[in-house]
Amino acid sequence: MLGKLKRNAFISLGLGFILIWLSEATETQVNYTAKPRVVLPPNYVKEIRPPSKKGSPVIVDFSIFVVDINSINVEDMDFSNTVYIFRVDMFIHQCWHEPRLEIPDDIFEEGDDYVTLLPEVFENFWQPDPYFLNSKIAEIATLTHKFTSVTLYKNKTVRYAARMHAIIACQMEFQLYPMDIQVCPIHIESFSSNNQKVKLRWSDSGVTLNPELKLLQYNLGQPLQLEESDGYMPEKVGNFSRLTVFFRFERQIGHHLIQTFAPSSLVVMLSWFSFWLGLDAIPGRVTLLVTCMLTLVTMFTGADIPPVAYVKALDLWMAGCMLSVFAALAEFVVVKVLDVQYQYQVNRIPKVLPMRISNMEKGQCATVASWEGGAVRSRKATQTPTTPGQTSLQGNGGPPKPARRQSLLSVAWTDTDTGVEKIMWREIDKVSRAVFPILFFVFVLLYWPILLMKSS
Repeated sequence: MLGKLKRNAFISLGLGFILIWLSEATETQVNYTAKPRVVLPPNYVKEIRPPSKKGSPVIVDFSIFVVDINSINVEDMDFSNTVYIFRVDMFIHQCWHEPRLEIPDDIFEEGDDYVTLLPEVFENFWQPDPYFLNSKIAEIATLTHKFTSVTLYKNKTVRYAARMHAIIACQMEFQLYPMDIQVCPIHIESFSSNNQKVKLRWSDSGVTLNPELKLLQYNLGQPLQLEESDGYMPEKVGNFSRLTVFFRFERQIGHHLIQTFAPSSLVVMLSWFSFWLGLDAIPGRVTLLVTCMLTLVTMFTGADIPPVAYVKALDLWMAGCMLSVFAALAEFVVVKVLDVQYQYQVNRIPKVLPMRISNMEKGQCATVASWEGGAVRSRKATQTPTTPGQTSLQGNGGPPKPARRQSLLSVAWTDTDTGVEKIMWREIDKVSRAVFPILFFVFVLLYWPILLMKSS
């Protein structure tokens, strides 16, 4: 019985030693994983900024590495604020000096002057609070955890890095679309600490771009313009340190040349072929012009054009092309009306001509017949009573009345040099073959130099 008690006592004692060892091992592991007291003094308060010279703010160096920029398109318009938005994927880096840290040398590996801390340890540090002033959304990228890292250097410099994405709002102007150049800023500002406590400063690297970064519709102008300023925020009642980077987006014109400018120019040139079609091909001429007009309307209404209220450069090109085709269609209407008048006069003259010839053969009056413009006019030669030897041509005792020839002279006449009959509508078609191309080329020569000059 006594032996049994001794054996139970030994077992209990052994279990007690095992539990004590396990608890010490667990405590050692916890302290090793997250032991902020290794670098933080007992009186450290993370809500208080690091000490600095009297009256000088804490300097925070800021840098950005842009990985990707996308979603710059019309569909992302926020119609409530009339702004466009684009997404930026980037790495941000912040560095500042924390003299309150107590850093033992045994936490550094041999040959290294820095150590990487866990995010749980960094939560006990004082941290600056910059934010993107003109962003819709700004989030740190996550997968199984947030992509952040904290590096501590021997000289007590803290470096914070994070992978994040931000959706930035940008006011864009499209007067020169599609040769527009958009300048979109990103403003970074301290949220709670004014410029007397914290000052943001661009580091030496500033803002760098991924060398493999390519945009579908834009060329990203370089170098990027960086600014450091102090902005007054009435909502927070004070001046706050602000960093600004300006992205310059230059739209690529190649897509619009292939999809808009070249096809519309060919359609306008196609409408000029109607001037070589006579009025005997009325269905073909009308079909050609109407098809050209409908093609231009469909082309421009289906184009990816920003829906803004003011006139854009592309609208002027659309108006020029449509006006040219519409003028060709109006020219066809004019020549058709002139042809109808000409045919009416041609069919009316043979009925009047035999009556006048019959009166001439009867010798009722001395007449002189002359052909002018396909018509015959009878004029009577009489001797004026006042001047001997001088004759005057009168019809029925008076000068000829031009009213009978006025309608015919407006649609046809005879060339005095060649004696060939000239018809008005045919001459208009001939002149249009040269005038319409010349006017369109003048429009092109004025449009492109002005647009290029303004965009540059």
